[in-house]
Amino acid sequence: MSILETIQKIIEKVLVDMGISQSLDFKVEVPPQDDLGDFSTNAAFLCSKILRKSPKLVADEISEKLRQHETFVRVDNINGFINMFLNHGVYQMACAGIISNPRNIGKSNIGNGENIQFEFVSPNPTGPLTIAHGRQAVIGDVLCNIFDESGYNVQRELYINDAGQQVEYLSKSVWIRYNELLGIKYELPEDGYHGEYIIDVAKEFKNEYGEKYKDIWNDEVNDFFKEYSLKKMLAMIKQTLKRLGVNFDVYFSEKLLIKEKIVSKILDTLEKSDSTYAKDDAVWFKVSKYIEENDKVLIRSTDNRATYFCDDIAYHYYKYHRGFTKVYDIWGADHQGHIPRMKASMKALGIPDDFFNVILHQFVTLKKGDEVVRMSKRAGNFVTLDDLIEEVGTDATRYFFAMIDPDTPMNFDLELAVKKSSDNPVFYVQYAHARISSILKQAEERKIDFKMFEGLSEVKEKEELLLIKELSLFSNVVAEAAKNKKTNFITTYLEKVSSRFHTFYTKHSILNTENPQLIQARLNICLATKIILERGLALLGVSAPEKM
Repeated sequence: MSILETIQKIIEKVLVDMGISQSLDFKVEVPPQDDLGDFSTNAAFLCSKILRKSPKLVADEISEKLRQHETFVRVDNINGFINMFLNHGVYQMACAGIISNPRNIGKSNIGNGENIQFEFVSPNPTGPLTIAHGRQAVIGDVLCNIFDESGYNVQRELYINDAGQQVEYLSKSVWIRYNELLGIKYELPEDGYHGEYIIDVAKEFKNEYGEKYKDIWNDEVNDFFKEYSLKKMLAMIKQTLKRLGVNFDVYFSEKLLIKEKIVSKILDTLEKSDSTYAKDDAVWFKVSKYIEENDKVLIRSTDNRATYFCDDIAYHYYKYHRGFTKVYDIWGADHQGHIPRMKASMKALGIPDDFFNVILHQFVTLKKGDEVVRMSKRAGNFVTLDDLIEEVGTDATRYFFAMIDPDTPMNFDLELAVKKSSDNPVFYVQYAHARISSILKQAEERKIDFKMFEGLSEVKEKEELLLIKELSLFSNVVAEAAKNKKTNFITTYLEKVSSRFHTFYTKHSILNTENPQLIQARLNICLATKIILERGLALLGVSAPEKM
């Protein structure tokens, strides 16, 4: 149990002693300024209505009872807010707790083994991944790590749009470039693909098959080029994801929806719930039956094919029947309008309201200083994720994408991402870890016999206590990150830990003190900090270097 949770339990018992039996959603938080206390609570405000007293009078009563508890050395009532100062022994025990159980720090069973799925990236397999895909990939991957730590049974899935019209354009584009290499000129279709990567695929095809398909185009050739091109595109996409450190449990092919006749099944189900109708030779979904929005086409009249909307309904219907209790799709903000009609379709299919969830992310702009950057040479008219990774490295790419709230448009500063200074947040956090590694190595070189848990009774200095307090919050931060689906909770926390550590290091000697027990204490604090930094960086998929 963390310090924060311990304080919550103590306050809950105090409230019961005061005759408040109902559960109150009071908060225990870290005050905005260190001198206001170690923790504070708003419990008095929630109790005032029940006790019919002013918050200040209730806070006086709660404070008096808390002062009698050995956990606290001082409790202040500031206009109803209760600020608590903790016994040093609480922090000494917290430091020992981190060291004694390093692999399980941050783990919880909040999810209780619930089967959930995150689906993200899910590109059209017709070209390289973009920086928008990169932001989505990192958000999804880090959230999966966080939910894993929180006791959920998580599946990562990438949906491959390999059965639509865009794949036809891909096939034709590669065939045209292949023929160009053989001296035959064709015009690319208006919706064809123009990037240099198409030429690369065409060259590989020519090397393998020579002139066998020169100036020959029919359904059989189309299918062959389609299969070949898709295979190459998926290999390229998977290689980029591997560079980014992102792996999926399932690569789901859109073709499976056709094979399993899922579209037919959902059309039958929707018809039975009186949610479809025929009009102008097309099949429509009664969106307006569930929300204030126009009805949408499910089956087109022109070619009798399912629309994107219809396929998406079928895909999520299939997800539900694969046994997930909740699914989280990570989409770009431009898909926001698609959410209400998807929720309407889930309702029409009889699927629980909390099953389908979407996490939206805003767009990314690359900048160097004030200048917008266009780096891509191979992709045509967009910046590739490979270009970005090449420019700043995997660690910076992941950290920067994780550190901005998904709801906020992102300016990715390329200059800052490679800067080796405290201005660069990923460098700042990694440097804290490397500095601790160096200290522990120096202790070994000086023949200091470091013993875990020894000397912790010497922990008394303000900077030591503030650092340990921050370390003790790790489990709570992970839980809040899962609850709010925010990767930036982790990066903000790690930067605070690093700041606390750098201040502690600057103000207090670790190895050059005459008190051997104090050396032991501070080495233990260093080790506890190293453990938390490693655990936090692991959640982000960012390395924890031993030296820099």
